[in-house]
Amino acid sequence: MLSYKVIFIVSSLMGVLSFSLNRKHMLAMLLSLEFVVVSLFMGLFVLLAFFNWEFYFVLVFLTVSVCEGALGLSLLVLLMRSYGNDYSRSFTLLW
Repeated sequence: MLSYKVIFIVSSLMGVLSFSLNRKHMLAMLLSLEFVVVSLFMGLFVLLAFFNWEFYFVLVFLTVSVCEGALGLSLLVLLMRSYGNDYSRSFTLLW
């Protein structure tokens, strides 16, 4: 169980670090966020399996994360069609 905790913590921190360092392109930011979501899913699944609890919350978590991914991709498509690039500096031009 300890190795799963270490893998969960390291992967979450790597995703957050990648998100904070790759702020130039929106696609890289979305991939980093999805990596954090997958690592949180892995940690939640291992935790629930360890305590023999129900997995209904995992389904709710996956549903919300899929909606988050779809919203991010639609925002990326909007940004690409409007400005022709996926730079995160284009966000300031949207307002």
